[in-house]
Formats: sequence, C-alpha cells, structure tokens
Amino acid sequence: MTKLKTLAIAAVLSLATAVPAMAEKLSLNQLSAYLNNLKTAKSDFVQISDDGSVQTGTLYIQRPGKMRFEYDPPQKALVLAANNAVAIFDNRAKGDPETYPLGRTPLSIILARKVNLQSANAVVGHSYDGTHTIVTAQDPKNPEIGRIQMKFSAGPVTLDEWVILDAHGGHTTIRLGDTETGMSYPRALFDIDTERKKRRR
Repeated sequence: MTKLKTLAIAAVLSLATAVPAMAEKLSLNQLSAYLNNLKTAKSDFVQISDDGSVQTGTLYIQRPGKMRFEYDPPQKALVLAANNAVAIFDNRAKGDPETYPLGRTPLSIILARKVNLQSANAVVGHSYDGTHTIVTAQDPKNPEIGRIQMKFSAGPVTLDEWVILDAHGGHTTIRLGDTETGMSYPRALFDIDTERKKRRR
C-alpha cells in the first residue's frame, strides 16, 4: 500500500470517527450548565402562535427570573416576567396587564435560579434531530401547567427555539435570532409597575 493511499484512508477514518461525535445529542448536564451560566441575553425573535399568526420583536433575558418580550410596531404588546410574576400588556395604550404567577408557566424552567434538567420527572423528552438537541421539560411539581420544548445547537451550545405547550393542547413557538450575552440592563427594563405607570400616561 502506497504512503499516499495510507494517508487517504487515515483521513477518511478520522472523518468517520469525528462525524458521530459531532452528531451526538447534548447531555442534560451540558444543557443545565449552559442555562445556569446564561445571566443576560438579547435576541430578535419570531413568534408563531397557535392560530398561525406571526409576530416579531426583541427578547431580553436576565436570569434568574426576568424576561421581556418587546413586540415590533404596530404592536404595542409587551410581556414581562419579573418578581415571580408574568404580566401581559396587550395592544391597548392604557390599562393594567393580565398577571399570572411565573411558577404557573413553563417559562419558570428557563428562568429558575438553579436549572437542573436531571431532576426527577423534569424532562419528558430528550432527542436529537440531526441538527438540534430537543428537550421537552415540565415542572415536576406542577405538570398540569404545560410543557416547554427547547431546541439547542452545539459548538457553542445555544438555545435557538422553544415551544410552549399549554395544558389545553395549544402551542406557541419562539425562534431566536443571533443572541448577544453579557450585557447590563437597567432595573426599569423588567419592572412591571414602571411599565404600568408608563401606559397610564
């Protein structure tokens, strides 16, 4: 066997062994570590609702416990998660938001102070589709509130999409664009009372 042929076979074998390693799904430990290390983030998003409607906007995250969805004009809608609550401001210029306990929504899994996807009954699905590791999770203490299905890419680990699956069979998809991390936010960005007062003016 010539030296050139030997080198060619070695190169093919090295590729053959490398591809399965790249294609393996990310472990729950890796994904928990990624979420726990994600302190602040900003990303454009596309929201696809259960009725097929599409909206766009900007997402801000400050873990633990804070998230802000700003919808692009002409929408005036805004969703804020802070102080263990989720407030939904609709398209009206004025009016109080609908408010729900954060712990009663699947978003609490992403925003928890300590994410542990390996905790008992937290993950009900863990698969790989050839591009993304897909994890379907629920609050094991409150499985009736619905589930969140998260899609992660590797190299580096990034959360690209999630789907909220509610208790009534509805689903809302959030697809993220390029995500920036490591920024600082003013406190008012996630303050529900500040937003309420602003909309009453």
